[in-house]
Amino acid sequence: MPREIRLNAFDMACIGHIQHGMWTHPRDRSTDYRRLDYWTGLARTLERGLFDGLFLADIVGIYDVLGNSPDAAIRHAVQVPLLDPMLVVPAMAAVTRHLGFGVTVNLTYEAPALFARRFSTLDHLTDGRIGWNIVTGYLDSAARAMGLPAQRAHDARYDAAESFMETAYGLWEGSWAADAVRADRDTGVYADPIRVRAIRSGGIEAIHLCEPSPQRTPVLYQAGASDRGRDFAARHAECIFLNPSSPENVARLIADLRARAAPRPIRVFVGATLILGRTEAEAQDLLADYRSHASITGALTHAAASLGIDFDRFGMDEPIAASGSNAISSNVEAMARVFGPGWTKRHLIDQFILGSRQKPLVGTPDAVADQLIAFAEATGADGFNLSRTVMPECIEAVADLLVPALQERGAYKTAYAPGTYREKLFGAGPLLAAPHPAADSRAWA
Repeated sequence: MPREIRLNAFDMACIGHIQHGMWTHPRDRSTDYRRLDYWTGLARTLERGLFDGLFLADIVGIYDVLGNSPDAAIRHAVQVPLLDPMLVVPAMAAVTRHLGFGVTVNLTYEAPALFARRFSTLDHLTDGRIGWNIVTGYLDSAARAMGLPAQRAHDARYDAAESFMETAYGLWEGSWAADAVRADRDTGVYADPIRVRAIRSGGIEAIHLCEPSPQRTPVLYQAGASDRGRDFAARHAECIFLNPSSPENVARLIADLRARAAPRPIRVFVGATLILGRTEAEAQDLLADYRSHASITGALTHAAASLGIDFDRFGMDEPIAASGSNAISSNVEAMARVFGPGWTKRHLIDQFILGSRQKPLVGTPDAVADQLIAFAEATGADGFNLSRTVMPECIEAVADLLVPALQERGAYKTAYAPGTYREKLFGAGPLLAAPHPAADSRAWA
């Protein structure tokens, strides 16, 4: 039997996320992103399709690298305007029972005590279905929005992240003992102050304002693929998101991550974009239809920011000079690996099939199911983060067409397991266990 494939929807609380230009399609409803029923409808569809989670990306700046201006991002809705993803989660949790929610929050600009309270609040309100995608940022525009001249250097961001994680673990795991809450109506004692303590870490002194939530620490996601990022992921992450590349490269990265994280188990999700048709002809027609709405400018705007390169400075066939980038270093490394040191803007644009560098898998449910199973078997991936194209039909097609095809092959669950997000993902308890560093913060006499 093939390994069980897990699926996350990969989305963002905005109009244009990964596949830029799709919002111009007449059937697309992503411009309704400001409405709660848009998000509750999505959550219901994902739970119907037995998705493990909704992975919500986020940024706290604007894409202003292309042409040294935010104009292209604003004109083409390239991840702007953008809502706070944490605020849409409670509404989605209220209409579902099992769906997990992985929310991206940039720790660089967060106060640990307030940040920890927000995640504990969501963990309580979702009955333990919340996860955090740990990011350190890559946009100078975000730093300027926080009153700083520029972001820290790549490795310095990870140094600061280590300190932040220690403080967050202390608040979530170490401030309240497991037996601190008494809720004794007869004595009038809700919590025993002897079993609650202040955390002194990272320059703060604070008692966590929330009592222990179902998971205490949220399920931890991380997406850094640089060498430093993989070190950080191996120490902290439970689930890791990788960008798609060749099966050989993905297998190499997964083997390296699992070796670094051992003996802790990790789940690895690889990005994917799917176009499903009931027949091959229907799938190809959908591809052509969607492709006619793709935005090359939108894709260049996004790529410029994530690579830290202003492509307006280069001609179509002029070799790109990418040295000194302080953005997502693994993306820059990937471009050189795929195209060689002399890659050009034309090389990049040739990859923009649906308004991004992510090449879609196109075909019938049976054909796509076979491709996903083969990729998972070849690489050791646990599942896929599925980017949206035209909403909501792309997600409905996965729930109604692909999931049954995977189930027929024994490669997809037929019901949710009980428990919290962490229990569903790993089949163990709701709390992080040793040797994860969070468990060290839970020690009480």
